[in-house]
Amino acid sequence: MQENFIEKEKKIVKSTRNKIIITVAIALVILAGAGGLVYWNITSARVYVENSAVSAPVTNISPTVAGNLQEVFVNVGDNVQTADPIARVGNELLKAKSDGQILSINTNIGASFAPGQAVATMIDPEDLRVVGQVQEDKGFASIKVGQTAIFTVDAFGSKEYSGIVDQISPTSNAGDIVFNISGSRQESNFDVKIRFDTTQYLELKNGMSAKLWIYK
Repeated sequence: MQENFIEKEKKIVKSTRNKIIITVAIALVILAGAGGLVYWNITSARVYVENSAVSAPVTNISPTVAGNLQEVFVNVGDNVQTADPIARVGNELLKAKSDGQILSINTNIGASFAPGQAVATMIDPEDLRVVGQVQEDKGFASIKVGQTAIFTVDAFGSKEYSGIVDQISPTSNAGDIVFNISGSRQESNFDVKIRFDTTQYLELKNGMSAKLWIYK
């Protein structure tokens, strides 16, 4: 009698345990499905651009006539204002064409320079943008000016920065040769520029590598 009771208890415990295992398994499947759906919604709502960098248009400071470098008045990293003296080549005083920051300067006094040959280069930090190269078949068609963007910079790990799509290149850059079943074709990439608040993100510098997510 007691043995039958014990056997019944074991069966009840086993049945209960199996029900719990099945319930937990079903819950895990539901959670996994929900998580997958959330991930799909997030990834499908944005375009990821790995090949990106912080950059600004570079201005060359060059002589209009040939001559030798006589004097240099700035250093790399200096902030200058419009018409500030940069260098002297022969009898010509080279001046900054706008407010900005010196990227490079030739300090080899006595070196000769031809007309148009850069003695120094500079940028305007306010013109810094995140420039991403988007493949034409990787979401480019869904990118529009004004869309929100999030980006990270390799130098600062996972810290996120925000901006908006400011400009989309009307022409493509030649990319790598892509091979598929039908043969090879030229891959086309388009530059997409992201504007951000340069006064808020002072740590971002020209040339830094970045990763970019553009929200559709």
